Amino acid sequence: MYPRYPDRYNGGVKRSRTLRKALLLLAAAALLIAAWVAVTLLTLPPVTPLADPRMSMVIDVKDWQKRAHKFVVGPRNPRWTPYGAIPPTLKKAVVAAEDAHFYAHEGVDYEAMKDAIRTDLEKGRFARGGSTITQQLAKNLFLSREKTLIRKGKEIVLAWRMEDALTKRRILELYLNVVELGPMVYGIGHASQYYFGKPPSALTVRECAFLASMLPGPRVYNPYRKMDRVMRRSDRILRRMVAARMIGREEYEAAMAEIPNLAGLERKVENTLAAPPPEEKSPADPERTGPWQEGNSPSE
Repeated sequence: MYPRYPDRYNGGVKRSRTLRKALLLLAAAALLIAAWVAVTLLTLPPVTPLADPRMSMVIDVKDWQKRAHKFVVGPRNPRWTPYGAIPPTLKKAVVAAEDAHFYAHEGVDYEAMKDAIRTDLEKGRFARGGSTITQQLAKNLFLSREKTLIRKGKEIVLAWRMEDALTKRRILELYLNVVELGPMVYGIGHASQYYFGKPPSALTVRECAFLASMLPGPRVYNPYRKMDRVMRRSDRILRRMVAARMIGREEYEAAMAEIPNLAGLERKVENTLAAPPPEEKSPADPERTGPWQEGNSPSE
């Protein structure tokens, strides 16, 4: 006859088995997550080819009806504006507007990210991104616009890799040539012609701040429908620039007195929204896979 153990002992054995099973399940889940993260990181697109100024690539962009279009990033795009043709004031305005610590951080501004997380927790939703220019470039070139932690993680890793592989000059050049600035208006080469009928090199200080003011999103900062909002933000950008000594007092006062000439904008925006421009012809060889295409940089 086998001895009978107290119920307390039997209960302890059962709890111990349950705990072991729970720990094993947690360990298995952790391993699966680690494996998924590793695979995700290994399958992220390479960023090293971006360092070559002769390189062109094709990405998908969307018009304001959410229809996808092919867009060429690089010198094969006729509206491509090389770094040397971008006015210094525009570069400064964009940094002042979007990423004050651009030249100091290594892809991620951790203080800005902490502030964004605090705001998101307070509001109970993704209300503020806290993304640097480098992170925004990673998203624009390689990722979707969905607001998820997974996409944010990929964005951060790509930003770190970009900062290792590219100069700040190259990051800013790419960013300014892919950023959305209107209905199917991508890049400052197109935007300066679209709004002001001139190349970027001819932009005034006010016009540079005006374009930079739309960077949070041209659908929110739409100069046709919400001109006052755009002007107020461009005023704030000009104040930041003079405070940081990016521009002189005389330049600041002249810019504040200037009203951007947007003649014909109403007709232009209405026509664009009614019938977005046709897709740009892709330079990609349809027989090749992947976005990268070799190209020769145009003579400067």
